[in-house]
Amino acid sequence: MKTIDTSSVSQLFEAILKLENVDECYSFFKDICTPNELLAFSQRFDVAIRLLEGATYQEVSRDTGASTATISRVRRLLNDDNDGIEMLYERMNKEEK
Repeated sequence: MKTIDTSSVSQLFEAILKLENVDECYSFFKDICTPNELLAFSQRFDVAIRLLEGATYQEVSRDTGASTATISRVRRLLNDDNDGIEMLYERMNKEEK
């Protein structure tokens, strides 16, 4: 299994943390990702949020266009010991209140 704990990944994350607003995010990610990569990345995040909100696979597929394979993959990631998406989801919900 590949590790993502590399100096290159750390450098990328440090750069992302320096982005100050959505416009800067658009500019940066359009430079570093292809449109398909960015759309796939955002779709997986959307799938994760919908699963955390209790949506069924059918609802998620209908609303996002994601395949059941993608939804299953995201569900497995949510069930792993990693909690990054859940952490961000909680922060997003606190900001909305």
